[in-house]
Amino acid sequence: MLQKLLLILSAIFLFGQMDIIVAAPTPRVQVQRTVDAVIGILQKKDLDRDQRRNALSNVIRQRFDFRAMSRRTLARNWKKATPAERDQFVELFTELLEATYIGRIEAYSNERVVYDKERIRKKKAIVDTHIVTPSVEIPITYKLQLKGEKWLVYDVVVEEVSLIRNFRSSYGDIVKKEGFSGLLAKMETKIRELKNSREAKQEK
Repeated sequence: MLQKLLLILSAIFLFGQMDIIVAAPTPRVQVQRTVDAVIGILQKKDLDRDQRRNALSNVIRQRFDFRAMSRRTLARNWKKATPAERDQFVELFTELLEATYIGRIEAYSNERVVYDKERIRKKKAIVDTHIVTPSVEIPITYKLQLKGEKWLVYDVVVEEVSLIRNFRSSYGDIVKKEGFSGLLAKMETKIRELKNSREAKQEK
């Protein structure tokens, strides 16, 4: 009798888990929802530049795990940094990525996004997509990790070039030559340059 009861409880638990897995949006679905939200914001004509950028920032921050991206970018230097330096790096890295890539996102002109296959292994996933333009197709791969029921992006690979690996190489060289404070100073300078460039374009 006890064995039957345990068997029934196990079956209920397993089927219950299966329902949860089936009901939860897949990584590809979650990526597509984010991209669709971004495109929707870009297509709104009633938003001024600042409103559009704020809306884009809110959508991006809900899907991207900037702390995980920061930790992977710094690699072994993450452990060498103080908690205050880590927090400052995450803040600057987030702002730098947004300042750099929101500007590129705003250049969107009705290109088509195609969602290819997804690969899931435990709490990690890869979602392959590509952007179709009149002249070229650009492959973009999202690497995600599961946190709760949300799949969060921790790296983006564009035309086989990893965003994280690219930054890791250049930032590692700066830390080696100028220390962590030198890296943070350079990041602050770059963010100011991007903002000044953006303001100059707005005035034209």
